[in-house]
Amino acid sequence: MQVLSRTHAWPILGPEGVRQLEPALQGLSSTPLMQSAGLACARLAMAMAPHARRIWVAAGPGNNGGDGLEAAWHLHQWGKEVVVSLMRSPETGPADAQAALERARQAGVRVQTEIPHAWLSQLDARDVCIDALLGIGATRPLSQLLQNCVLAMQACSAPVLAIDVPTGLNPQSGQWLGGENGQSMAVRATHTLSLIAVQAGLLMGHGRDASGQIWLEDLGYQPSHHPVQALAWLNPPHAGSSRPHASHKGSHGDVAVVGGSGMASQGVGMGGAAVLAATAALHAGAGRVILSTLSDHALACVAPDVMQGRFKTLALERLNVVCGCGGGTAVQAVLPEVLRRSARLVLDADGLNAVAHDKPLQNALRRRATLESGGQATVITPHPLEAARLLGCTTDAVQSQRLQSAQELVDLFQCCVVLKGSGTVIAAPGHAARINTSGNGHLATGGTGDVLAGLVGARMAQGYSAFDAACAAAAQHGELADSWPAGLALTASRLAGRLQP
Repeated sequence: MQVLSRTHAWPILGPEGVRQLEPALQGLSSTPLMQSAGLACARLAMAMAPHARRIWVAAGPGNNGGDGLEAAWHLHQWGKEVVVSLMRSPETGPADAQAALERARQAGVRVQTEIPHAWLSQLDARDVCIDALLGIGATRPLSQLLQNCVLAMQACSAPVLAIDVPTGLNPQSGQWLGGENGQSMAVRATHTLSLIAVQAGLLMGHGRDASGQIWLEDLGYQPSHHPVQALAWLNPPHAGSSRPHASHKGSHGDVAVVGGSGMASQGVGMGGAAVLAATAALHAGAGRVILSTLSDHALACVAPDVMQGRFKTLALERLNVVCGCGGGTAVQAVLPEVLRRSARLVLDADGLNAVAHDKPLQNALRRRATLESGGQATVITPHPLEAARLLGCTTDAVQSQRLQSAQELVDLFQCCVVLKGSGTVIAAPGHAARINTSGNGHLATGGTGDVLAGLVGARMAQGYSAFDAACAAAAQHGELADSWPAGLALTASRLAGRLQP
């Protein structure tokens, strides 16, 4: 068992992938798989609370409940006072879970079908609640019986260990079961034990907050020995690079940022977004950065290290272009040229909004991937609303299927996609998707997306492929937020200034 770490690549499997593995893993040991899972849960419970006296196990109707019953058996054997609330008829249930129930009963574990409210009031921070209500296949809103269990767990003073996934969280999307109305009916786990492989929903959406510390017990699963199609992989940390002595500014690529419309277009000046992207590219190590604003007014806030140039004079065929940041409606006029001529392109913000409403621009974006146009590399960086506009659906639809939505954008435009948000998804043609787990709520402030776009552009300028540039940039962007100094407000300009090559 190990803390789920971003330092090693690990596949993210869906329910079908896990079920496909179970027979092979069962053959590795004479011990039933459910008993091994229960032992892992019991050990983690004791690691969480070594001085626990009382342990409540809320066991659901399926195999997740069976894992909880096996954990209860072990904890009872170790001298703990264990109470199991079985949220089903004792006469029904999967065969393995029924066997676990019989084992627990024969050992003297107290198993009942009620919630022991008076007994639960005696639990304190030294004790443990084990959430074994719903597993990796949960998709429906909670029944009243399960809601009562969740409410009792929320009212309890003991920390919570969830098996597989906190109850009330969709294991695949990280959204609440039953929509936002289900938020009040979800377990907030202190720790979550993933069995065999982690589920995508723990790493994105509300899963980042509901799961606490994620642990992984692989039960013998080795990706190299058990080939199963992964839904995605964890995105590894960014590895910094050093510059060789025999280099010059031209060795590290040129980035042109096209965006930043003036107030005339829509009453609000958005030049700062383009400045942020340019500043990010500069600090991330691009050799030269050129800012081409979509306004006739020069920007006094541009760093002296950033060159300014008119769009018509840019040699787009030789440049890594970041387009759309703060572009407003003015960006639509330059997009045909940007899409047709840019050697490598990062398309963000208003550039994406313009494409979403213009069929010729959509076709031009798709053509960038064709052999006839030289296979120009492209990265698009939508947030969920921009992704919804591109796909012609709702934001809720994107958020409920983030991996699928990212892949649909890849299929639609044949380019690398960075679907931003909690658990950013990076997908590209010919690559397994990645889920980025760095970052936190500090990034929920205006301009941080512009910084990310500039960072991707810098990485492409330095020779990274579109996919590798997107993965490295997403990781580094989040890592800066994770290490942000306490008491210092994270602003986009400060974030850009802390980037390194």
